[in-house]
Amino acid sequence: MVKVGDPVERARTLLRLRRPADAERELRGLLAQEPEHLSGHALLALALVEQRRVAEAVAEAEESVRLAPDHWFSHYAGAQVYYRARDADRAMAAVRTTLDLEPQYAPAWELLARVHMLKGEWPLMAGAARQGLSIDPEDTDLVSLLALAHVNQGEAEPARAAAAHAVRLDPESPTAHFVHGRVSLRFGEARQAADAFREVLRLDPGYGVARDLLVAALKQGNPLYRWLSRLRGRFAGGWRLLFLLPVVPPLVAVFIVLAVLHWVAWVAEAWTTLRLARGKATGLLFEGTAARVAAGCLALVVVGAALLAAGVAFGHEALGTAGVAAMALVTPVQEAAHTGAPRRRTVLYVWSALLALTMATGAVFAQPAVPLLAGYAALATVWLATAVRGRLATDGL
Repeated sequence: MVKVGDPVERARTLLRLRRPADAERELRGLLAQEPEHLSGHALLALALVEQRRVAEAVAEAEESVRLAPDHWFSHYAGAQVYYRARDADRAMAAVRTTLDLEPQYAPAWELLARVHMLKGEWPLMAGAARQGLSIDPEDTDLVSLLALAHVNQGEAEPARAAAAHAVRLDPESPTAHFVHGRVSLRFGEARQAADAFREVLRLDPGYGVARDLLVAALKQGNPLYRWLSRLRGRFAGGWRLLFLLPVVPPLVAVFIVLAVLHWVAWVAEAWTTLRLARGKATGLLFEGTAARVAAGCLALVVVGAALLAAGVAFGHEALGTAGVAAMALVTPVQEAAHTGAPRRRTVLYVWSALLALTMATGAVFAQPAVPLLAGYAALATVWLATAVRGRLATDGL
């Protein structure tokens, strides 16, 4: 029987309701009266990490383990803290200790699967999920993690089956619908993916990653955009060809073709974004910045084409070359807009501004070689972006 006035149970309930600050207050009061309360320190660690106070959360988790090194829950709480702090090695050690002490606790197997996901160990992730499901066959999160492991191994049918099973188990689970959307998007079923992400946002309007992926699914509905995106992703690592240039100089032509294909894909990205941003049903999905960047990139195409036409008409080589360079600026601007980390985005925006300044200088002083080089550098931004851009394949879980 749970006591009505039990602060531990109140804190657990508040954590389930995503009210970590209120849970922290309950637990601080408990620990003021009982400084060595095991569950108090463990739950406080979870409340703190939910508020992104990682250093404090780690300290509380370590105190919980110090007080009860042979109690599985202390290690489990510590594993949760390390996992959410993206410290995969310490999380792995803690969850392994948890399972040594309590191997029949299904949530610990779920956490182990998540740690393997953090490390990109997809077969081990699938194995941990299956082990947890042998204990609790109806755990929706475990089934969802199994589906995601199959996705990352390129196993379409098992991924679809597991994702559909997760939704059947709990139709009100945002995580189940999110993974179903990820599976559909990964295997080219854009309409199903969009429906799944809409359901996620209906169930949990604050699920930000689902909003971003809904936008991606809507864009994938455009066949030309879908083909260009696949092409761009296939050749994103083309920078490795640089090492062959000294022995095979004609490969520069390959670089130019790849750069132009990326440019065409980014123009399609800008057009699709602007069209969706102005649609009645989809406009609210787009922030003002995304729509403004898309409009700006399309304006660069128009202005660049006009400058190119004027240069040809009046025989002004520098002006025409500046027009080509202006159109090429679409690549660095779009690369910057689609880069997640603020610092990396700043690097790419500064690069874009320097290229634009170089282009304008060459046009003003009638030096066609200068904007031409700026145009080549703009097209080549895709390889600069490859070096500075990073995104986890597991965002949202």
